[in-house]
Amino acid sequence: MRTEIAVHVGENGRTASLHEKGKVTVYRRNNGSWSPVREKDFMLDRGLGMRETREKIREMAVFLSGCGVFVGLNIIGVPFFELEKLGLSIWEYEGRPGDFLDDILEKEEEEQVHRDSREKISIPVPEEVSGGCFRVSIKKIQEENTGLTSKQALLPFIRKGGFYSLEILCSHAPPWLEAEIRGGSLSGEISRAGSGGVVVTIRNSCCVR
Repeated sequence: MRTEIAVHVGENGRTASLHEKGKVTVYRRNNGSWSPVREKDFMLDRGLGMRETREKIREMAVFLSGCGVFVGLNIIGVPFFELEKLGLSIWEYEGRPGDFLDDILEKEEEEQVHRDSREKISIPVPEEVSGGCFRVSIKKIQEENTGLTSKQALLPFIRKGGFYSLEILCSHAPPWLEAEIRGGSLSGEISRAGSGGVVVTIRNSCCVR
């Protein structure tokens, strides 16, 4: 991953709000230590309108090229969204850069591992076995550390509707789905699967034949 991190640093050498006078300093990690490689004076006047604020952030794009992370004391509203649109991961920290840059890099690397895992595992898609009746297995995402959840796999299909029944093969019944059935939001039943695990069968009351 990219090892350049931009930090908005105030005149006291600590992270500052984007509305405070300071410099955006880009730090690069080499041989286990961080060094500033470039900096730029920066401050957003509180009287700026939305358009002017966006323009000021966009002017930073070339300067921030190569950075994957932007850090400030607090970053909210239009500045947050404009920095996010530049593809930056945004962090809020209080203190001197030397005290937190390694911590941010470690967390970013952990998040990248999770993203890579999610990309390798495709979300299971319900298969239609007869008219309006579907079947899907979520055992793999339950038993392996895929980064996906049963809600991510099932809710989009369930909310879309358009099915009579959905048979879900699970290693265990998702608690949120049990609650939905018992609470009356969905009708259905839970039974043991012959191959191990359980089968949750839900029915869409709006499409009952």
